[in-house]
Amino acid sequence: MTTREHRGQGGLLALLGLVLLAATLAAMASDKRAEKPYALIFGTVWDSDYRPVYGVRVKIRRADQKKARWELYSDHQGEFAQRVPAGAADYVVWAEPEGKHAPAAEAKVHVENDERVDIGLHLTK
Repeated sequence: MTTREHRGQGGLLALLGLVLLAATLAAMASDKRAEKPYALIFGTVWDSDYRPVYGVRVKIRRADQKKARWELYSDHQGEFAQRVPAGAADYVVWAEPEGKHAPAAEAKVHVENDERVDIGLHLTK
């Protein structure tokens, strides 16, 4: 390989590196533009003795709708978190304990913007 061929390959590799860098930066910029603002409903499911409860099904729906749009489970600390669209809206959040005859715990939540709203769902015996 001659010196001239070697320089040509180095230039080609540099050009390829710049193209890859530009493509990566463009992809990162489009990801940021695609991310929409959101609000966060964060809560804890408690039993009647104020202990956190693991594995309880939590459902969330907009107050003007009848069917749950989101469904998730409380973690080992009894906590759950769900992103919802930012903007003024009312939601109904409820916990449905499985295998127990306890009634579902329910809370109403108002979200005004891109904020975090904390709630507690208290199960009764």
